[in-house]
Amino acid sequence: MEHPPESTLARWANLPTWLLTQTGNHAHRLVTEGFAAADARGYHYRLLSSLDEFGPASQAALGRRSGIHVSDMVATINELADHNLVERTPDPTDRRRNVISLTTPGKRQLRRLEKQLARSQEELLEPLSPLEREHLTELLSKLLDHHNRRTGASDEPSH
Repeated sequence: MEHPPESTLARWANLPTWLLTQTGNHAHRLVTEGFAAADARGYHYRLLSSLDEFGPASQAALGRRSGIHVSDMVATINELADHNLVERTPDPTDRRRNVISLTTPGKRQLRRLEKQLARSQEELLEPLSPLEREHLTELLSKLLDHHNRRTGASDEPSH
């Protein structure tokens, strides 16, 4: 026997914290599923995107740029290198370090991931008009900037 729909929401169901958390869960699921369909993870996108935007870099610099913790960086680079998406070469100024570069197949994979990410964004924001999407992004950015300043967090994404 089905239960009739509730006519009112619980008082917590309209709290911004609840709404942000639930929407965040949907956003994470959509992005994760989209990247998985392209045989990738979020860390792959962040690393490839950082290399494309800023150029070759050491593992430490990539960690700072992408927000990927050093403990996850080596594994992420290994995964990408195993698929010829990035290349490791010794740093000519310090042979103890490696310089990570984006390969041509890596650029193609990045474009696939960007297309997939755009589909995920579209699916998440489907009920909103272009103006509402812009406004939502501005409000979320304002909230994040405020709390990052209060906590001393950097502008880099957390992992």
